Amino acid sequence: MRDPVGRNRLLSLKLTAGKILLTLFGLACGASIGREGPTVQVGASIMLQAARLGGMGRERGLILAGSAAGVAAAFNTPLAGIVFAIEEMGRSYEHRTNGLILSTVILAGIASVALLGNYSYFGVTNAGIDMLRAWPAVLACGIGGGIGGACFSRIVLAGTKWIRAFVLRRPNRNTMLVAALAGLVVAVLGIASHGATYGTGYEQARGALEGLPLDWTYAPMKLLATLVSTLSGIPGGIFAPSLSVGAGLGGALVPFFPAIPAGVVVVLGMAGYFSGVVQAPITAFVIIVEMTADHDMVIPLMVASVIGFGTSRLISPQPLYHTLAEHFIETARAASAPDTEAEQPEEDL
Repeated sequence: MRDPVGRNRLLSLKLTAGKILLTLFGLACGASIGREGPTVQVGASIMLQAARLGGMGRERGLILAGSAAGVAAAFNTPLAGIVFAIEEMGRSYEHRTNGLILSTVILAGIASVALLGNYSYFGVTNAGIDMLRAWPAVLACGIGGGIGGACFSRIVLAGTKWIRAFVLRRPNRNTMLVAALAGLVVAVLGIASHGATYGTGYEQARGALEGLPLDWTYAPMKLLATLVSTLSGIPGGIFAPSLSVGAGLGGALVPFFPAIPAGVVVVLGMAGYFSGVVQAPITAFVIIVEMTADHDMVIPLMVASVIGFGTSRLISPQPLYHTLAEHFIETARAASAPDTEAEQPEEDL
């Protein structure tokens, strides 16, 4: 959307405040969501409004920079923020925005470190292993993560269209019905998992990386909770929950690879599933390397991410974020289009 009115409607400071409050409320209620999705929109909104107040122009580049800063600040992963802006948000990257994105990410990183300290999101794993020994686990996590991520994406895309059509039939009643049903499913899953599926899944993912066993049921239950939370329409991201689902997938595969440290299989599962969901393999392995501070795993993570991406594209050719954005734009344009039939003369109807 290039028109100023449309951009301002989606990236206003009023919407930013509502996004933050509703995300916090959703997490407090136990929804399986993350903070990074709203943070991307919050960062982009702040940059766009700052550009307009200062008369800077270059709105697209500033939106990209704000998005990158949002990811960088959410996870303390500056490189992942830059790669996300290039690979997922920008697609056709403009060379002239190089310095803008880098400067914004650096400032976001400084602010994050000043407030929270210099930390690694998942701690330091030191789970490196020889690639020749790890390749069976890399293959299994890549293929398994790609299949799981593709199924999640396809259900989200199909479910979003169906729910939108269902709600339009009787907006007041059906909106409440969807919300109540989604809340009920999330609550039942939370009770069945003893609270493990609530929230971002950070504690479960970090525990799995540190060697604590995860029940094999965690991954499918967390996937379903994230799916229902996403379809409910509540603000929230899928980055953190997807990493948690991937950790559960890796944890379920640990018994099949007794010669490989559990942390290695878990982190490979995170890479394969996350790449399968977002279909952005470079972002996937960069963000996980930065989150775990384990640079010895770079090559295995790259391979698992690429395999997950390739497997996912075979099952779900449409990238999740871009397809959702296209559907949103189509709906917005249809809603704002004039009613041509109403403008016709009565005798022509």
